[in-house]
Amino acid sequence: MKYRNDPNIPPSEITPEPVYRARRQLMGLGLASPLLALAGCAGADDGAAAVAATSAGDSADGFRAADELTLLQDVTSYNNFYEFGTGKVDPSKNAHTLRPSPWSVVVGGEADITGTFTLEDFLGGNAVQDRIYRLRCVEGWSMVIPWQGIPLGDLLKRFKPNSRAKYVAFTTLADREQMPGIRWPVLDWPYREGLRIDEAMHPLSLIATGLYGQPLPNQNGAPLRLVVPWKYGFKSIKSIVRIDFTEDMPQTSWNMSQPSEYGFYSNVNPDVDHPRWSQRSERRIAGSASKLFAKRIDTLPFNGYANQVASLYSDMDLRKWF
Repeated sequence: MKYRNDPNIPPSEITPEPVYRARRQLMGLGLASPLLALAGCAGADDGAAAVAATSAGDSADGFRAADELTLLQDVTSYNNFYEFGTGKVDPSKNAHTLRPSPWSVVVGGEADITGTFTLEDFLGGNAVQDRIYRLRCVEGWSMVIPWQGIPLGDLLKRFKPNSRAKYVAFTTLADREQMPGIRWPVLDWPYREGLRIDEAMHPLSLIATGLYGQPLPNQNGAPLRLVVPWKYGFKSIKSIVRIDFTEDMPQTSWNMSQPSEYGFYSNVNPDVDHPRWSQRSERRIAGSASKLFAKRIDTLPFNGYANQVASLYSDMDLRKWF
């Protein structure tokens, strides 16, 4: 699969979705080389794209989810990106104003190497990996997306965080010209998120630069977004322009807005309900022409990645630290 940072990839070089799906089916039969895996945020349907309710067939490392992929057309048209509007279709309609190139990222805080880096220097020539992850949104919908990106830990290590770096804070672009949604105080802009440093360094954590074999569309967080598959989708901060290593737990946008509803950790936990709805089940986006969502399926602890990440929280009360 070919990937470039150039957003103007010729259509002839983009892997068609049916080919991507066929390749994945062959891999399931052991006829192709292993594909690393990734997923997103959406819901499901009984239509042509049937979905699996369990993660029994996932790769042992968690890089490949066994679930049916969400259709590209749904991945790119049903989004949360409030900088372009609060409706699910608003980002796909409005994000054409975002200019993902040229792009720079500021790295600061408790690290030996800090400063402002071009996108190319920030990525540092690291090899792009393919992964398929489930990503579940707190509203009760989920997607399964083939992402391309670089392990977050590989990027962060290059900046040599010091012993005081306990957390990693992320900040989104906030530009009224490019992002019309920030003209309204839906949140305290810019959008902010954070991870504990051991979460950030975990092999599953990814800085995504593409999906379905092409650069990230604007509405999906171009040119850089975070993907942490065992956490709710709002942790997957988009269009990142700043990363800081901090000693103290950083502020995060939804926790600042509604602290009783959105905790800092935000791990997928079916036993802890959102104050306004249950988290015990979810709906996959299925890509059917007749309806958007499939029948509900049970929500899995840590979104199905418990084998890989539960040890990070072995000494924590996950009802208190939600």
